Amino acid sequence: MSSQVNTPLRVLHVATGNVGRIALSQLIEDPRFDLAGLVVSNPEKVGRDAGELAGLDVVTGVPATGDLAAALAAARPDCTVYCALAETRLTAALADIRTILASGSDVVASSPVPLMYPWGVLPDGMIEPIEDACRTGGTSLFVTGVDPGWANDLLPFAIASTCQRVEQVRCFEIADYASYDGSPVILDFMGFGRPVGDLPKMFRPGMLAASWGVSLRMLARGFGFELDEITEWFEQEPAPEAFDVAAGHIPAGGVAAVRFQIRGVVGGREVLVIDHTNRLRGDLRPDWPQPAQDGGSYRVEIDGEPSYRVDVCPSSARGDHNYSAIASGAGRIVNAIPDVVAAPPGLRTPLDLPFTTARGVFATTLPR
Repeated sequence: MSSQVNTPLRVLHVATGNVGRIALSQLIEDPRFDLAGLVVSNPEKVGRDAGELAGLDVVTGVPATGDLAAALAAARPDCTVYCALAETRLTAALADIRTILASGSDVVASSPVPLMYPWGVLPDGMIEPIEDACRTGGTSLFVTGVDPGWANDLLPFAIASTCQRVEQVRCFEIADYASYDGSPVILDFMGFGRPVGDLPKMFRPGMLAASWGVSLRMLARGFGFELDEITEWFEQEPAPEAFDVAAGHIPAGGVAAVRFQIRGVVGGREVLVIDHTNRLRGDLRPDWPQPAQDGGSYRVEIDGEPSYRVDVCPSSARGDHNYSAIASGAGRIVNAIPDVVAAPPGLRTPLDLPFTTARGVFATTLPR
């Protein structure tokens, strides 16, 4: 789709959870966008103003609705920002995405994660309906985030572009999740609090490769080669005693820290590695990777000429390390809207979208 130059893009927003609330606040405050509608799943939020649900002291005049189809018809958006949880409702999320695309609205989204780069990850029978919806609506789709997302696609590409030779790329997330209140992700999908060995969905065979293989396959394509295989490894650490975190109660013996790796292999060598260390207490497994700042950080290590170790330490005046990491993903999604609206129809990735800068959000360009 396209829009007139300097005319704010009409945007429909879906979901006001941890990512959605932050993305919604930018849509309200950013003059590049006109918030035309808001969809929520919680009946208690229906009818409330978007400004209130974004945590802002403003009245937008845009009330939340629980009806996606009605919101699309009323808003007629240029683009829809989709931030609904998909880890525990993949089928429903895919159906939502198809509905939005076929209606004539482009989509930028934080989920479903496999749609970041679905080829070789999802079966053709799941990809083709999305592409059909793009053709029907003349629309494009871009899914992104932090990790999987910019921390293991844009960042390693940017650093490796300065190398004369690259032998291995490793991307790390090292984070304490104690303050993260997303219990469906923390307790259900990742399995924190369960007995060690009682594996959650994330650690079932193939799930790590499906979730983070999107980034590995995208990296390989960008670097100009194909992976022979993707392998998985994980380890769980039990809580020495019971304690509580924002997402809920962790009993003694329940999983309180995890480390996992997803490895892209070529010719028997692990050439691309995504490595996660996620704790609910900072004192657990001191032998595992440690963050570059209290709470959490991201890291890219490149073996090559030259070699690199780059630590990224997000922070925010509005919250802790978990908030700032989520905010970075939300910002990446919202700032991609103009390029996605301008893109030809179809599934889009960082490999075929323009390099996104701070155009439109740099302080000197904002109204005072």
